[in-house]
This record gives sequence, C-alpha cells and structure tokens, in this order.
Amino acid sequence: MLKHTIGVLVTLAALTGSLVLPSFADSQARIVRLSYTEGDVQIDRNAGQGYEKAFLNLPIIQGAKLRAGHDGFAEVEFEDGSTLRITPGTTVVFPQLILRDSGTKVSSVDLRQGTVYVTFAGQKDHDFALTFGAERVTFATPVHLRLALGYSKASLAVFKGDAEVEGPSGTVAVGKKESATFDFTASDRYTLAKNVADNPYDSWDQQQSQYYQRYVKNNVTSASAGLPYSYGMMWQPYFTGVGWDPFMNGAWAFYPGFGYSWASAYPWGWMPFHYGSWAFAPGYGWGWQPGGSWTGLNNLPRPVINAPPGFQTPVPPAIPGHGLLVVNRGGVPAPLTSASRVVIRNNSAGLGINRGSIQNLGRISHQVEQRGFAKATLSAAPSAAAAYSMPAVGFGSAAASSQSAPSMGTAARSSLSAPAARMGGVGGAHK
Repeated sequence: MLKHTIGVLVTLAALTGSLVLPSFADSQARIVRLSYTEGDVQIDRNAGQGYEKAFLNLPIIQGAKLRAGHDGFAEVEFEDGSTLRITPGTTVVFPQLILRDSGTKVSSVDLRQGTVYVTFAGQKDHDFALTFGAERVTFATPVHLRLALGYSKASLAVFKGDAEVEGPSGTVAVGKKESATFDFTASDRYTLAKNVADNPYDSWDQQQSQYYQRYVKNNVTSASAGLPYSYGMMWQPYFTGVGWDPFMNGAWAFYPGFGYSWASAYPWGWMPFHYGSWAFAPGYGWGWQPGGSWTGLNNLPRPVINAPPGFQTPVPPAIPGHGLLVVNRGGVPAPLTSASRVVIRNNSAGLGINRGSIQNLGRISHQVEQRGFAKATLSAAPSAAAAYSMPAVGFGSAAASSQSAPSMGTAARSSLSAPAARMGGVGGAHK
C-alpha cells in the first residue's frame, strides 16, 4: 500500500460555509451530536421510546434528554464547536435547538441535576443559554464555565470569559475566575466570590478541552494518497483492511418527522456519514471522499462507488417508530488486556477506543498492517471514583435502568481520532 500522504483541508470552517442546509422558519434542522460517551450514559431522544443507552454520534434534537449514571461522562458538540460536557450523576434537557430563518441558531440547555462544563465559541449567530431552576445564564462572547446543581444550592464558576445570570434575586455578572453560589432556600440569593474552587472533574474537562483544541489548531485531516481508478483523494480510517466496510457497525435511530437516521458506531463516524461518499478501491479497501451537501438527520446511506461483489447498501427498517436498532456485522471492540493495555485488531477501525487515549497511532497502525494486531498502552483517564465528592452543592445519582438498551461495543466508548475543526467528525487517520 502506498505510504506517502497528502494533507487535505477538510475543515468545518470551510465546510459549514458551503454545506447546503434547508431554510425553514424556526426549523429544527440543526447539526448537534453526541460526540463523546463513556460509562453509563442514557438518552431520551424525544422519539417516544423513553431512555435508551446512549452511544457515539447520535444526533441531539430539540426536546432530547441526557443523563449520566455513577460512572458516566458525555459530551455534546454544536455546529460552531461549542461543547457541553456532563459528569456522573447529571441530567440535562435540550428545550430549544432551533435554526431561525435568518440563520441564527438558538440553543437552550436546562440542567436538572449534577455538574456540566460549557465551552461557548462566541459565534454571533448562536444564541446559547444555560438554565437551572429559575435562573438563566447567557453569554455573548467566548466563555468556559462550570455549573453544579444540587438540591438546595447551585454554583457557577467561570474559568474564561464572562457570564450573566438572571433570576428571582436579580441579575449578576460573573467574570473570569469568579464564582457565584445560589441559595434556593433563601429566594435564590446569590453570593459572588473572586475565586474559583476546584472540582473533582476539572481535570477531566481540561483533558477534553486540550484534546479538542489540539486537533482544531491543526485544522487539517490526513488523507490516503494514490488510490487508483481515478477516485481522487480519499481518506481511510486507521486499522481497516479490504474485508472491512464502513456500514458494519452502527444503528438506525428513528426521529419523528424525519424518519430513520444512520448513526455510525465508529469513533470517527460523524462527518463521513453525513457528507461526502464512500468508494471501494480493489486491493486497498474503502475510502471516503468529501463533496455534496450536508444531510443532517436524513443521512440515509448514499449509493457507494464501485461496491465489491456481494455488498448491499444498508436500508432503513420498513416500519417506523422503533427505538435504536443496532447493526453489528463484524468488527470487535478493542479488548483490554489490563487496566492500561489494549489489543487493536485489523478491521476494527478504532471500535471501542476512547479519543486521545492512544499515542503514536501511525506506528501502531503499521504494526496492525504487518501482524494483524497490535498491543497499545492507554493514556491515563480521569477516575469516576470522585462522583459524589462535591461539598457545598451535593447531588444524587441520575442512574436508572435502560428501557431499551442495545448491546453495542462502542456504547460506552468514544472517539479515537481527531475531530475536524469546529464540529469534529473525520479523524486524522491514514494509511
């Protein structure tokens, strides 16, 4: 296989300016996704199914709910790169995810319990609000903050930027490295402090922010060069062979008013299944090419190019209204040999590996090509053991049993490869 590569600018900074989105008055045609899950995370997709086990790359729509159990972590990513991260024992609701006819995006997140971290990109065409109880937090410029909600108190800490909180006790501006505590037993009276107290999950949030910024700064994805048959420049994930195809693992998710949407189980599987097309090159395997318009929820697999004999393009279920219908035609999640060691096999395409948890991907990919597998050391991950150590705020577990939990290898794992700039989707993996 050819080893020389060419950097291809497939950034969302460019793509979001050229993707064709439908224009509706107060449309819900948004591009918001579940970009990271780990541990016990459940989602109510507002599709009439109640809570189900959440997994990577599910679209988030207006009215959806997300909750994390005692060891659950999750991240939701918005079009402009803004993120919402939730920690163990947290429940959030998305009352508004609207696209105005003017192009302005309106996002509202209601924290019901637990702790969230918000990074707002500061785009002028994005009205973002965070609510808790009777309070409403707004920001017009880039901000990074933490909000913890308990039974009798809430604490807002601003790491960067400025936020304004409006509630029954008035309006308070919270600046950089300041925090405000709200007492629900005293008419939501607030106390403003000129410092930010540490939280057990600050290190986890910082790790995720550094990972994201590292790849956004690169602002480029790698692509495989020299695939024959005039297909042009194509991108391939790590750890794939001729026997792998991009539709081997995923799920059909039904959304009322939109129909079925395909959610890929692969850690890099957001953009390549909502934009562009897949082509098969004999002797090389499947590759992805950018092009065309963004498909949003209506991302039924497009006709593939030069499909090999016997391949059938996936089709959605004939009967609407089901929950998550899992597709698993092969591919084995990376098994752990110890708490910090993992075995990666060919044709796994990164299934079951947390993003940023493995270094030297190029070297490991070469070993997988040569031997069919490789052993890798996982980077240290934040412990979920601190789930309930939040003095002065306190919160209970949101864990509950799933009503319809599919069994899927990546349900509790997330992205191995880098998000493209802003919205993340195509990983920086090549052969």
